[in-house]
Amino acid sequence: MGPVPRRALIAAALFALATAPASGEQRGDRDDKAQENLRPKFTLRAQPPVGTTPQRVVFTAELVGGADDFEEYYCPSIEWDWGDETKSESTVDCQPYEAGKSLIKRRFTVEHVFRRPGGYKVFIRLKRRDKAVANASVTVQLRSGGLSDFRN
Repeated sequence: MGPVPRRALIAAALFALATAPASGEQRGDRDDKAQENLRPKFTLRAQPPVGTTPQRVVFTAELVGGADDFEEYYCPSIEWDWGDETKSESTVDCQPYEAGKSLIKRRFTVEHVFRRPGGYKVFIRLKRRDKAVANASVTVQLRSGGLSDFRN
């Protein structure tokens, strides 16, 4: 076999540079970063975040950005920890996941009534089986509204 043309060597070197991992980066790292770009961001907000008891608060959790068919977030069970020593959980029955076809639910809204004053850190967890795959939290601050605080 004869000498390799200089253009071929340059093209091969440029290809190697373009496809090589960045310094210190491994191929798995790039795959992880690509996966993270597909992962929607999970947020939680409370309305109102401050009030007097008893107070009905509306919580809205959202999956923002990312892939509409992100498998890890498809058909999760939802666990709420209200920060007042109570929890609730919900599950739904879904069709089997199909890549590119199954769509994730992006918004979860629920109301909760707080009867006692205090600061409450409320958590939401998206779960697949018994594993939490995403979580978010928000703090609600409530002042005393009077004697109604002591009723059940």
